Amino acid sequence: MATLRDIKQRINGVKKTQQITKAMKMVAAAKLRRAQNNILSARPFAYELADMLGHLVRHVDIRLNPLLKPREVKNVCLVVVTSDRGLCGGFNSNLLRSTVAYINKHYSRQFEEGAVSLVCIGRKGCEFFKRRNYPIHRRYIGVFGNLNFHDVQDIVEELKDDYLNGVFDKVEIAYNEFKSVVLPRITFEQFLPIQPKEIKEESKSKAVVDYIYEPSPEVIVNKLIPKHLDTHLWRVMLESNAAEEGSRMAAMDAATENAKELIRTLNLTYNKARQTAITTEIMEIVGGANALESSG
Repeated sequence: MATLRDIKQRINGVKKTQQITKAMKMVAAAKLRRAQNNILSARPFAYELADMLGHLVRHVDIRLNPLLKPREVKNVCLVVVTSDRGLCGGFNSNLLRSTVAYINKHYSRQFEEGAVSLVCIGRKGCEFFKRRNYPIHRRYIGVFGNLNFHDVQDIVEELKDDYLNGVFDKVEIAYNEFKSVVLPRITFEQFLPIQPKEIKEESKSKAVVDYIYEPSPEVIVNKLIPKHLDTHLWRVMLESNAAEEGSRMAAMDAATENAKELIRTLNLTYNKARQTAITTEIMEIVGGANALESSG
């Protein structure tokens, strides 16, 4: 049975842990506010650029651009965006389990043939797939420590080169989309070849407005595609970063509350043990006094 000293030491240890989790929650909350502002600023531009590209592609022959032209899928690349650090609840584990299930469901034949490769952004994804002997084509660790647009452009350039050189016939991205602080949404999106967005439902009932383009639609599309790819992955990284901080804040809040409940339970145990010890001492004193009285 634990002594009073052991229980007291454990209470002090849990209190120190509670202080750490509370501080981490506050830091995550501050980072989350910045991450939310970043994603709210990036989303409108990324979505409007995708809509513009979808409108222009209707006027060009997609077979003339290798980044638009679909081809037979023999080799697949899956870009998995996880975090570099832990202590963020099920943020990484849920995504990684879903990614494995996605591969087994959609690319089981390619996986058995060794035609599925992974590009891991984030340490947790690299460690997970390395332990399970998945083929990792490239890894990017520490990107989220100083997230900037130029690093994302470098990643896009390497993915684009691999696709154009025939290393992959299809590139998809798996990431956590930021929907709310407590519940990010696991999302799989096709990156290459580009799938232009269809005209929005509300505009289909209206007359489609056509424009005179200068220069030609082909030239504009070729200029927009690199910007679209850069913006697409940049938005994905910002979504994942915001979702990570939201998950970390929620996890640290839960840990703080659990520590509070554990301290309450330990205090009850300590008080009961202390009361038992005092009662035992009183009984020993009374018993000793009675023994002396009887012998006298």
